[in-house]
Amino acid sequence: MKETKNFENALKKLENITRKLENEDISLDESIELFEEGVKLVRFLQTKLNEVERKVEILIKETEEKFKLEDYKEDIEEDIEEV
Repeated sequence: MKETKNFENALKKLENITRKLENEDISLDESIELFEEGVKLVRFLQTKLNEVERKVEILIKETEEKFKLEDYKEDIEEDIEEV
């Protein structure tokens, strides 16, 4: 499999392989090669999706914690003003 630099290129390659396997009259050997490349692309894409999912989860957690800290800070300031 040639080096795949990004998610979009890998997805396009996988779509092309799928079309070839579904629509073209190709030999068994070529079908096996395409299938193997497709499996590698699927693994690459799954890895990328997992990485993105983890990043999103971290960003959401950081954002929620920031909001909680800011809300807490504001509550303390209101309590101080009441005294």
